[in-house]
Amino acid sequence: MASGPQFRLLGPMEVRLGGSAVVLRAGKHRALLAALLLRPNRVVPVTELVEHVWGDAPPARTRGTLQTYVMRLRAALGDPSLIQTAADGYRMRVDPLAVDAHRFADAAARGRASTDLVTARKAFAEALELWRGPVLSDVPSETLYSEHAPRLTELLMTVHEQRIDVELALGNHADLVPELFGLTRDHPLRERFWAQLMLALYRSSRQAEALEAFRQLDRTLDEQLGIDPSAELRALHQSILVGAPELAAPVVAAVVAREPASPMRLPDDIADFTGRSAHVERISGLVTGSVPIVTLAGQPGVGKTTLAVHVAHLLRDRFPDGQLYVDLRGYALGAPADGVDVLSRFLRTLGVPPEEIPPDADEQSTMLRSLLSGRRMLLVLDNASAPDQVRPLLPGTASCRVIVTSRDDLRGLIALNGARTVPVDVFSAAESASLLSGLLGPGDHAELAARCGHLPLALRVAAAYLAGRDDVTISGSPIELAYAALPPAPQRLFRLLSVVPGPDFTAEAASALADVDAEALLTVLAIARLVVSPVPGRYRFHDELVRYAAALREESDSPSEQQVAWTALLNHYLRGVERCAELLYPGIVRLPSSSTGPAPRISNAAEALAWLDAERPNLIAAIRHAAEHGPSAMAWQLADALRGYLWIGQHVGEWLATAHQALQAAQASAHRPAEAAMHANLGTLYLRLGEYVRSVEHHDYAVELYRALGDKDAEAGVLNNLSLVHRRSGDLVAARDTLLRCLEMLAPSAADSVSTGLYNLGQLAVELGELDGAVEHFSQALALAPNADSHTYLGMALRLQGRLDESRAHLERALEIGNVPAGEAEALENLAALELASGNTAEALSLASRALSLVADGGDQQVATSVRLTLGETRRALSDLDSAAGLFEQALVTARRIGYASGEVRALIDLAVVLRDLDRDADARSAADQAARRGAELGLRALENRARELA
Repeated sequence: MASGPQFRLLGPMEVRLGGSAVVLRAGKHRALLAALLLRPNRVVPVTELVEHVWGDAPPARTRGTLQTYVMRLRAALGDPSLIQTAADGYRMRVDPLAVDAHRFADAAARGRASTDLVTARKAFAEALELWRGPVLSDVPSETLYSEHAPRLTELLMTVHEQRIDVELALGNHADLVPELFGLTRDHPLRERFWAQLMLALYRSSRQAEALEAFRQLDRTLDEQLGIDPSAELRALHQSILVGAPELAAPVVAAVVAREPASPMRLPDDIADFTGRSAHVERISGLVTGSVPIVTLAGQPGVGKTTLAVHVAHLLRDRFPDGQLYVDLRGYALGAPADGVDVLSRFLRTLGVPPEEIPPDADEQSTMLRSLLSGRRMLLVLDNASAPDQVRPLLPGTASCRVIVTSRDDLRGLIALNGARTVPVDVFSAAESASLLSGLLGPGDHAELAARCGHLPLALRVAAAYLAGRDDVTISGSPIELAYAALPPAPQRLFRLLSVVPGPDFTAEAASALADVDAEALLTVLAIARLVVSPVPGRYRFHDELVRYAAALREESDSPSEQQVAWTALLNHYLRGVERCAELLYPGIVRLPSSSTGPAPRISNAAEALAWLDAERPNLIAAIRHAAEHGPSAMAWQLADALRGYLWIGQHVGEWLATAHQALQAAQASAHRPAEAAMHANLGTLYLRLGEYVRSVEHHDYAVELYRALGDKDAEAGVLNNLSLVHRRSGDLVAARDTLLRCLEMLAPSAADSVSTGLYNLGQLAVELGELDGAVEHFSQALALAPNADSHTYLGMALRLQGRLDESRAHLERALEIGNVPAGEAEALENLAALELASGNTAEALSLASRALSLVADGGDQQVATSVRLTLGETRRALSDLDSAAGLFEQALVTARRIGYASGEVRALIDLAVVLRDLDRDADARSAADQAARRGAELGLRALENRARELA
């Protein structure tokens, strides 16, 4: 923005001089100033100024009155040279960028000219922020308004469109939808807004709404102008209808575009922070200057973390988009923080939905950099042991800065990443004295400070040891003395807590590993500053104190005692995960457990989820440690029990890591049942990721292992899941063959499992057009399990064969027995289809509408798809073609989203039929072609042939 006076015309007129507002109360003065500002540094003739100020009714002494107005304006502006007199008019001598209307045009031009999407977005946003209301809203000049308002308002609309195009190119479609709904409401004839709304909805998996938006525009244009949508919009509508791949959101750009949350995730600043004034000033200057990374390097206990967190809190206002913090545990006894876990946590914190976080660390790192591009954030990466631990977390943008703490200077970051190292040494004598005086009261603390080596950690432990003990002095290591002063019970707990592999622990975990009530003992340790409690109920060690505790443990506790403590901690974790599994996903079959004793106090699903969220880093660390150091069984039992939670929370990276670690532990122990279970676990995970080839590989391994073990039930279960993989990937023949193998494995006594397999086999037969086989499979299922589902599925197959009376009997019996909403909806939908085939359209409409009400909102979406197709066919029979088309489009959207292959082809066929009825022959042929191609890909011969007839 230009310096000097500032003028605003995009809304009520505002004049600011040196930060102060200048009020021009006379409307004609505002009109005169606006006329000059809209043509800065150019002579505006007197005749034009008169017209702009007085319109058709100028005063008798026009020129003299105009001179008077100019004089008063000069006085109000405080600088007579701003308005210069010319031979036939006046000139406003001002930087055009001091006038918001010109600054708006400049920013818009910069946005259009930029080849970088993020830069363009910023320029367009800068332009739009200048608008405070209608242009010249309080300037009483019809000529000025008619001459400039339409031009500027049109430019405003164009900038909106161009900015939205940029946001769409960046993948920010979901966030645009509410804004575009407003723009299409306020500007219903502006087709580009409608096109952008349709595209944003489509990319947000709201295809049906995108198609409805086109229909709404079509009606509006017809009613108001008597015209059709443009050829471009019709082409877009057709592309959305058939799911054209070119409409997909750009994956990388979508990451760049996301507007992250503004998290404030720093640990609390220490209340009695002392000294380090020179360090604080230097680090603050570097971070806010031109240095991208500042590394605080120093020995353990010197206060690097405290200093980094303190500076980060001081600079919060300089980084308004947030701060991120992570303890990388580079020098911990256990494994350092896992890169995938850290990146995943950062991405979730920045607002990335779990399902959009890739499992690969490199892809996560790319996503993080894209998210941080253009943001002003500060990252604190604590306890890094090597440059490679830091690099995946670096933002790669000048607007974000990083503070790293390490025992080393991390020269690799200096050489390759432009880092600057700030050495952090022990306190000065004055700083030590100041801290001890604050903790112990005034006095001569020089000797104590010297015995502590001026290390802040040692000083605080010593002060905690001496507090209230006037007759005690420090004669050795403060940490050793603090430990020696403890009673035996907290001493033992202090030692055993060093077996914890994760970043923190609860009182319950401590109680389990030491087989004591640890609450009071932890309070004793916290008072002695040997543990800290950063948040209520959770405790952690400083790295040096962990090492000291571990050394004491190796010296004082026998290997068997240490192993008992470690196993007890794992048992506590396993009992906790199992308790959560009972509450959150009781239906998931798990490996036999070796856990014993009471579970943590978790009483409901909400508490279970909170417990798992809080303990996840500890559980991941425990699985890894158990896989590497034993007992191996705990690694695979924990991983197996945890997979339901990782599925629910879509913690894909952690799931992948724990499953592979547990698989390696099982293989190393030659424990074939666990190895098979982990292969099945990974098969499910890769199915979730859509990596069908890998999913099939792991399922096949699991089948081989279970076959070698002679576990037919487990083998059958894996085959059933494998059939789903084949079905999802579109290989229906392989899905059927796998199901037949599954059924061969099942014992006749397993009636429920056998009937489920027969249901799936019958459904596949229906999709393949093999109705005789479907009737046979469903009849066998009915004989084994005469329930509502059995009657519904057999009734469906009989209806498709044209055996309507038999079908009706089974469907009505299904409704008599009763079922869950989805099952009842299936029975109603098939009865509706039966009534429609019998010519009873009114009854069919009633039944199908009842069915849809059961599953439309959050119900089984495969059933909802079928119901919409039947309801659409009924609407078509009633000649309500628009409603029918809308239902078929919604069904197509849902079928594609959930991978319901035959439903997708059916929807395309129904859509082709109704589009032909609507005289949209080209669109109808396109839908039929799509159906034929998809049917051929999937082996759906009957549907393929029907589609080819339509095409």
